Amino acid sequence: MKNILTELIDHRSLTKDTARDVLLDLTSGKYNPSQMTAFMTVYMMRSITVDELQGFRDAMLELCIPVRFDQPVMDVCGTGGDGKNTFNMSTLSSFVVAAAGQPVAKHGNYGVSSACGSSNLLEYFGYKFTNDHDELKRSIDRANICFMHAPLFHPAMKNVGPIRKELGVKTFFNMLGPMVNPAFPKRQLVGVFSLELARQYGYLYQNTDKEFVILHSIDGYDEISLTGAFKYYSNKGERLATPADLGLPQLQYEDLRGGETVEESAKIFMNVLEGKGTTAQNSAVIANAALALYAGHQNDGLSAALSRAKESLESGKALQSFEKLIEGQR
Repeated sequence: MKNILTELIDHRSLTKDTARDVLLDLTSGKYNPSQMTAFMTVYMMRSITVDELQGFRDAMLELCIPVRFDQPVMDVCGTGGDGKNTFNMSTLSSFVVAAAGQPVAKHGNYGVSSACGSSNLLEYFGYKFTNDHDELKRSIDRANICFMHAPLFHPAMKNVGPIRKELGVKTFFNMLGPMVNPAFPKRQLVGVFSLELARQYGYLYQNTDKEFVILHSIDGYDEISLTGAFKYYSNKGERLATPADLGLPQLQYEDLRGGETVEESAKIFMNVLEGKGTTAQNSAVIANAALALYAGHQNDGLSAALSRAKESLESGKALQSFEKLIEGQR
């Protein structure tokens, strides 16, 4: 590790193969906590390269417990780490997408740099995390969505998890999260915390068989915030869009604020699903769900995806999907 750190501190980058090997060693417990902390800290101070990102991703997927579904599943998630503490848009969007007919294999975790991650939220509602393949498939059959709590599928991360929690800020593992879904989804919406990372994701995903949308709001959100313009990359190229392009209102940060506790976050979550959300909250969820639906049906156009997302939320179907997921375990 000393040689690796020296290379990085001297502003040199790792090859794809070296990055893969380092992460395999990192997760195996080969390095002590101080060395692991130093390694993660480097990437808080300088940008990650495409080769490094790809090597880290390959190692994580090599180490994961894979799950395969018969259906073409989708993941809807963000990297986190944008520091905005918005309500749980991607988790809400996942249920909207599932209820609109697209099977979802949602990959999530506890919040590291936010008050409430998707795992905190579902655990609050009594969801029992599992990596049992048959149970996950039953969830898809029942609710058109399953939830995969990342630590159960990435056991090698047990050596890294406590350090990430103690640091409490985004690390390069935030960048990796959406890339290492153990269901290997063929369709994916990914929100990222920087435009540079969006470009890197777009480059890597173009070299896969995924149908994808990678997005970043220009004012810093890892989702469509509707507070201004956003950039998105898809199989059809890249585009800059505005809330007006979606036929949705422009919002303010205060409209999107999440809860300070898991309980407050859960209340906002249920209000939106139950039709009691504000116009702003509903609009943000519809926007993100629409881009996810668009990812899987790009030839149908964005307008069709927006209509599907709106109907799914406003009809109560998204609420039904959530209830089926939770109640199916009881």
